[in-house]
Amino acid sequence: MNTTSTLEQLKQLKLSGMLKCYQAIIEQPVHQQPEPHLLIGMLVDAETQHRLVFRTELYLKLSKLRYAALPEQVNCSDERGLPKTQFLQLSEGSFITQGDNILITGATGCGKSFLACALGRKACMLGNRVMYYSMNRFIEALASARLEGTYIKWLNMLVRMPVLILDDFGLKELDHNALLALLQILEDRYRKGSTIITSQLPVNKWYEYINEPTFADAILDRLTAHAHKIELKGKSLRNVTLD
Repeated sequence: MNTTSTLEQLKQLKLSGMLKCYQAIIEQPVHQQPEPHLLIGMLVDAETQHRLVFRTELYLKLSKLRYAALPEQVNCSDERGLPKTQFLQLSEGSFITQGDNILITGATGCGKSFLACALGRKACMLGNRVMYYSMNRFIEALASARLEGTYIKWLNMLVRMPVLILDDFGLKELDHNALLALLQILEDRYRKGSTIITSQLPVNKWYEYINEPTFADAILDRLTAHAHKIELKGKSLRNVTLD
């Protein structure tokens, strides 16, 4: 068998995982090389793992997460308002398949954004597309989509996203167009996608913040009906992690 030809074919087929594994195997002494059935299994496993890593790296790049937060870096404690059991349950990703939302509130610097990004990163690792926006960027993206005539395309992209993160909700006033877009997105995503929202305002202040009863009722109904609420407590963590 011409191993050089096999390596070239693997390269042409873009089977990079198999290629690297096969290269490593044929460099071993013949008596140490695996039997055919074991070789096939090793090559398939190598290609599977390569594709998983590539997909995760791609999803993380496209997500535009604010922080490269790792799940194991999240500080969990009952005193902080984030029991470890709750965080581990969320990290398993069942909230995504169920279309549940996560509402994270707390004072500035307590780690809301870091937690949201850690959950977003874990979602990418589980094979889910994620999109992150600060609310300022969300408003800018909305205005740009309207100006460029891509509003419907932009909306459809967000609707199809398994996980949407909206950071710093409540810091900037939302005009009629922003409220309308937010309502449309939440309506179309209801029980189909998960939305993670962080805010310095407690959830019971969101109605007052939206300040338009019709929009407030509809938006909050879709956000809170099936939601995991996390109220982070304690001193600022900015000197330790990031918010």
